[in-house]
Amino acid sequence: MKTTPEHNERMAKMIFASVYPHYVSKIEKKGRSTEELHQVIEWLTGFDASKIQKLIDDRVTFKTFFEEAQLNPNAQLIKGVICGYRIEEIDNPLTQQVRYLDKLVDELAKGRKMEKILRTN
Repeated sequence: MKTTPEHNERMAKMIFASVYPHYVSKIEKKGRSTEELHQVIEWLTGFDASKIQKLIDDRVTFKTFFEEAQLNPNAQLIKGVICGYRIEEIDNPLTQQVRYLDKLVDELAKGRKMEKILRTN
């Protein structure tokens, strides 16, 4: 599935704080912890728990969220399909970054081992 300019704009304007509780709910239902979620977010973005909380409190958009991030150089190793989109084929960088995060949260919720999620081997 190809992203549209409207889809990319919607992704850019989404508020991280509005999506974050869904991430927490998804992973906790599967027995994973908020600490593990933060570990995944920190691996992808460089944000520690206090920075994540500040971004939530400031109600930043995903555009701002990823502008402030130091994306992990191994992020391009995140591949596969999420929400009907093949991540490696998404041509809009911001939309691709949001889908990277979605994919990591999905892998965490599915019980994948942390070293696999963090692409360490």
